[in-house]
Amino acid sequence: MTKLSVNINKIATLRNSRGGDLPNVVQFAKDVQRFGAEGVTIHPRPDERHIRYQDAFDLKAEVYTEYNIEGNPIKKFMDMVLEIQPTQVTLVPDADDAITSNAGWDTIKHKDFLIDIITECKRNQIRTSIFVDPDLKQIEGAKATGTDRIELYTEAFAHQFGLGNSDSILPYTECAVLANSLGLGINAGHDLSLDNIKFFKDNIPGLLEVSIGHALISESLYLGIENVVNMYLNKLK
Repeated sequence: MTKLSVNINKIATLRNSRGGDLPNVVQFAKDVQRFGAEGVTIHPRPDERHIRYQDAFDLKAEVYTEYNIEGNPIKKFMDMVLEIQPTQVTLVPDADDAITSNAGWDTIKHKDFLIDIITECKRNQIRTSIFVDPDLKQIEGAKATGTDRIELYTEAFAHQFGLGNSDSILPYTECAVLANSLGLGINAGHDLSLDNIKFFKDNIPGLLEVSIGHALISESLYLGIENVVNMYLNKLK
């Protein structure tokens, strides 16, 4: 079964909009695990506009499933990751002003940089994943970095699927087949939702984990967080 990791950035965004500590990020992480989520994902950015670096430290003691920290591996981010030692670090080439992640790595151009980062993570027993576009050359490039996994950037699929174009899955399936043959684990995330998650999962061989935040939190406004977590778990069986 594909694991569900809940990205809780939007909870931090809501908290920060009013100041104070409501909703409480740590309590929310504890609750989604209690409801069945198999991981918690956070994506701190340098300006801390949603998840704060302190949140990352506060969550360490409370995430007993898989703890996935995403982000651009600048020095501040890597210092935090190496101190916390989460289950997994997902490397994302975010621009400082990006509203959300909007591109995968050029694993060929940045090969040496990624090798250095991944080597340091592995030295600290942290599983590594690289955020990539569904491009076969980028999958091959990821393999050359020594990463444990890739995370397929699924925005293009989600957008086209919403327009009725089910063929948008094809490059993702091709990349998954290649990744499996190369011994790379496969994660996925970005704009996956209750509407598209089952189709995506059924067409991606070897899909190990999905990280879902924006859609899951939005759906929970209508359906309730415990119910939505379990709806995802059922679709991922």
